[in-house]
Amino acid sequence: MNTGLRLVVATTNAHKLREIRGILDGTGVRVDGLDAFPAVAEPEETGATFAENARQKAIYYSGVLGVTAVAEDSGLEIDGLGGDPGVQSARYGGPAAATYPQKFEIVYAGLRARGAMGSPARFVCALAVADGERILYEARGTIEGLVNDSPKGDGGFGYDPIFFYPPLGLTLAELDEGAKASVSHRGQAFRQLRAHLASHPAWFRG
Repeated sequence: MNTGLRLVVATTNAHKLREIRGILDGTGVRVDGLDAFPAVAEPEETGATFAENARQKAIYYSGVLGVTAVAEDSGLEIDGLGGDPGVQSARYGGPAAATYPQKFEIVYAGLRARGAMGSPARFVCALAVADGERILYEARGTIEGLVNDSPKGDGGFGYDPIFFYPPLGLTLAELDEGAKASVSHRGQAFRQLRAHLASHPAWFRG
């Protein structure tokens, strides 16, 4: 089904875009990423919560690009680190931790120092859909687990190798894309969006 409707996902991350396209496949909505447009400056993420950052990004990209845009902000909250890295997940450790293996080392060092290895943790995803200044829809997904004692798995991206999901007995990086999308925080949030799309075609422009 081709409805001519278009939704722009505010990301240049090819892994995220592929995951989201898979979830929204069959809705009749064309899903593009930011790579479909000339490069624009990224907005500053100043929100104190995932939801605030998602709203900021959705409104910014919808306004700049003149399309209906969906943005998500997601990250890992680790109880043993007081909820860190949280909204700073992508920037955790600053310039000295440019890669995720470097971020993992900071996580493990912090947990060892607190005697909190194997801490409960959760991934959180907040998404927002914007048309200009208007927020049309919001959703949130979470997945509960533990920090694995060491990184495991070659799949996924970000903090997936250190996030152990007890119901499946594996880290998210050990799951294939379909299995991960069926349980992940981002999968939950975008499945809520998918369920909402059919009855709200007036959302879309661009």
